[in-house]
Amino acid sequence: MNINVVDRFIKYAKIDTQSDENSDQTPSTLKQFNLAKEIERELIEMGMTDVSLDNNCYLMATLPANSDTNIPTIGFIAHLDTSPDMSGENVRPRIVEQYDGEDILLNEELNIVLSPNDFPELLDYVGEDLIVSDGTTLLGADDKAGIAEIITAMQYFLDHPEIKHGKVRIAFTPDEEIGRGADKFDVQKFDADWGYTVDGGEVGEFEYENFNAASAKVVIRGRNVHPGYAKNKMINALCVGNELINMLPANERPEFTEGYEGFFHITSLNGTVEEAELSLIIRDHDRQMFERRKKILQEAVNFMNERYPNRLQLELRDQYYNMREKIEPVNHVIDYALRAMREVGVTPKVKPIRGGTDGARLSFMGLPCPNIFTGGLNFHSRYEFIPVRSMEKATQVIEKIVEIVAKEE
Repeated sequence: MNINVVDRFIKYAKIDTQSDENSDQTPSTLKQFNLAKEIERELIEMGMTDVSLDNNCYLMATLPANSDTNIPTIGFIAHLDTSPDMSGENVRPRIVEQYDGEDILLNEELNIVLSPNDFPELLDYVGEDLIVSDGTTLLGADDKAGIAEIITAMQYFLDHPEIKHGKVRIAFTPDEEIGRGADKFDVQKFDADWGYTVDGGEVGEFEYENFNAASAKVVIRGRNVHPGYAKNKMINALCVGNELINMLPANERPEFTEGYEGFFHITSLNGTVEEAELSLIIRDHDRQMFERRKKILQEAVNFMNERYPNRLQLELRDQYYNMREKIEPVNHVIDYALRAMREVGVTPKVKPIRGGTDGARLSFMGLPCPNIFTGGLNFHSRYEFIPVRSMEKATQVIEKIVEIVAKEE
C-alpha cells in the first residue's frame, strides 16, 4: 500500500542517523545503514530498478524512462544523516493541526516552547499543519524530508504510467552534515545529465550560489618561562593567537555579515603558553574576494612571524567553491526548477547559500546540481519544524521538473 509524503517522513525521522565528525570511517556512523536499508527495501518493493547500496552507504536507484524520445536523465539527491549539533535519537514527531499562531508546547515536562516571539516565521504558516519534535531532539527534516519528497515523487510516476518521462536517477548519501557527503559519490555511476539536491529550507527556496570556502589552522610555538622572571623572555602562544585574530577585519565576522558578504570565522583557540592552535574558516561568494581574504590571512601570519620570528605555521586548505560558475553555463537547469515552482503555485525565492552543499562539490565533479527547498525551518535544533503543505509542494516541484523536461526535450 502506498504511503503519503508525511507518513513516509515520520517513519524516516524516527530512525537515528546522526553523523559523527570525529569518525574517520564512511559512513561516519553505522546506524546510517539502518535508514539506507529500509529505503533500499522500499525502493525495490515500489518497482524502482538498479537499486544499489554500496559499502560506504551510498544508495542509488532508477525510475526507468517510459518514453522513446531522447530525454535527458535528471538526478535528485538527498542525505541520510542528521546533524551532530543536536540529538537525533528517539525522535518523536507529531503533527500540530491547523496551527493557531500561538506558542506550541513541545515538551510540558521540560517546558520547551516553540514560540512566534522567538521564531516569527511561524506566523507565515497559521492555519497549516506543522510537524514538530518533542523538543528533546531535532526533527530531522534536514534531510529526511528531502528523501521522503523524492521517493513520493517517484511513486507518483510509478502509479501514473500514462505520464511520459525520461530516466530519473535518485541517490541518498551519508555524512553530508559533516561535509563529506560527496567524498565517495560516484558521478559516473549516477550517470545523470544534471541533478538537484533536495536539501533547502522554507517553501520556494532555490539556490545555485554558495560560498567559496577555505579552512585554516595556525600552530603557534611560544616560549614559557617562570612568570615572575618573564620580562623580555616569555612569548605567550595564546596571546600571539589573540594578536593575530585582532589583525583580521573586526566587522567581517559571521555575526556582522549577511547576504553576499563574506567573513573570517574563528572556530577555536586552544593551547597553553608554550603552544597554541588557532582554527578558522574563510568564506566569500566572490572568487576574487575569496582569494583576497586568504591573502589577508597569509600576510597577517607573515607579519606576526617577523614580530615573533618563525613562531607561526599556517596550514590553509580550500574546501569547496561557488557552484554558480558551473551552473550558469547550463542555465536551463535553473529555468526548469523555477518554472516548475511557478506551475505548482510556489513563488521562487532565489538566494545564495551562506554555506555549502553536496551540490557545490558535485557541480565541480561534473554534475551541475543546484538546491531545491524541502520546506523545513530551524534545522539542527530542537525548534525544527516543517509544514505539511510545504512538503507536498516540494514533492510536486520534483514531479513537475520531470514532466517539463520530458515535454521540452
